[in-house]
Amino acid sequence: MRMKLLSRPEEFVLLAVWRLQERAYSLPIRKQLTESTGYAWSLGSVYTPLERLEKKGLLTSWFTEATAARGGRPKRIYKLTPKGRQALLHTRRVEEAMWLGITGLALEG
Repeated sequence: MRMKLLSRPEEFVLLAVWRLQERAYSLPIRKQLTESTGYAWSLGSVYTPLERLEKKGLLTSWFTEATAARGGRPKRIYKLTPKGRQALLHTRRVEEAMWLGITGLALEG
């Protein structure tokens, strides 16, 4: 059975989670995405792929202890699963294959 390709937002969210490691919760993920892509990501545009990726088994999450600094709210930390790492690697291989041999791509005219 072939692995499905990730959508671009899913790929970017997984990469942000991987980059952030134990600091991967909603606000740092959004900040990482915004800094890396140059686009302003809303929290909704982060939460939607996070939920979808977790349902697919590509991410797992858990809640930290509630803290006074967060008004008594816990953080939801995300982590890639082995299946999530495989999906990222597969997407990268497909992208590299698609770009293979393309040089001097002229986007004008």
